Amino acid sequence: MDITKTIIFSDMDGTLLNSEKQINEIDRKAIEKFISLGGKFTIATGRTIQTFARYKDMLNLRMPVIMYNGAMIYDYISGNVLYSRCLPETSRGMTGKIMNFMPECGGEVLRTDGTYVFSNNEQEQLHTNLCGIEPEYMEINEIPDDDWLKVLFALAPERVALLEDKIKRMGYYEYADFVRSSDIFLEMLPKGTSKGSALNEYRKLDGMKDFTFIAIGDFDNDIEMIANADIGVCPANAEESVKSVSGIVLESTNDDGAVAELIDYVIRNMND
Repeated sequence: MDITKTIIFSDMDGTLLNSEKQINEIDRKAIEKFISLGGKFTIATGRTIQTFARYKDMLNLRMPVIMYNGAMIYDYISGNVLYSRCLPETSRGMTGKIMNFMPECGGEVLRTDGTYVFSNNEQEQLHTNLCGIEPEYMEINEIPDDDWLKVLFALAPERVALLEDKIKRMGYYEYADFVRSSDIFLEMLPKGTSKGSALNEYRKLDGMKDFTFIAIGDFDNDIEMIANADIGVCPANAEESVKSVSGIVLESTNDDGAVAELIDYVIRNMND
């Protein structure tokens, strides 16, 4: 493995971030070492351009980032969107009907210019606090029409399966994809969009030819990325569904340096 032709894509929550939503010092130092040796490191996240910005500088990232759970690849260096896919126009109507079925849902629309909360509940407030932003609050029909990259529904864990089942019976999987990004979040994404599809688009970017793509994640929304990577990895705390598609299941959790363990593995195997 040539470390100068290797790029690692890391999920954030449950993978790079610990239980306190912080980056462990052991992981941060490992990333610095990996980059100093010529490796490339970046993130694949559900976060927006605005909510991820604080981590960009913290990690000294120089590579484009997969965002919105695969609906966008964004280059913070140039400030350019390198790839994006938007939800269809029918998404507003679908969102409204989903909320009519389960009005206790929290919810938000994520666009290139920011986050628009149309229903606030305990789980949705947890999400905005986690992201550290002050979103726009407005009704679904007031949110601008274009550039809907994803819709996030937030509700109690025991209600998520019920919501998924209802959405399937409504036939909405024909028009969009739905994926869990945590035990309290269900996301609506453009059809055929995932971190995995974005990973395949990333291979087409300038300078990525002949690179080894390594991906690490812990939850359902990471499965396609891990499956589409050359080397798929997960931390010890990953869901069983993620472990089943991962070529490497690490001994470390997100709390004790899973990303550092992965980087140590790559460095030990470089140029083999």
